Amino acid sequence: MDDRVERGLALLERLEHEQLPLSAAVDRIETVTTDPTVTRTILDEAELRGIIEREDGIVRPKSRQYVRFEQDVITKDGDFTCKRCGSSLSTGYFIDLDAGEIGPFGSSCIRKVTGRE
Repeated sequence: MDDRVERGLALLERLEHEQLPLSAAVDRIETVTTDPTVTRTILDEAELRGIIEREDGIVRPKSRQYVRFEQDVITKDGDFTCKRCGSSLSTGYFIDLDAGEIGPFGSSCIRKVTGRE
């Protein structure tokens, strides 16, 4: 399976919300891919695997595993562009999941992607 799908599933598995609008879930998936076919595959596969429930434009994560900043977020210094907002970064924040790294993100975007803001 496409590694973008696996990383998208891993990210949905770690959402820190009881529920969120589909548009917010797609916003997070777009940090992995902007291909609409892959996004749809991620959402469909997440539902098939029991990672999320979808109903009336609402996504409900089933897992209670969250991204832990101390353990699951790593920082790297260098020249990066934020995957969420496009800003230039000298320090990138990456979510380190079993399926692979997602990022880089800036300090405020990492909080948005992980649901802390």
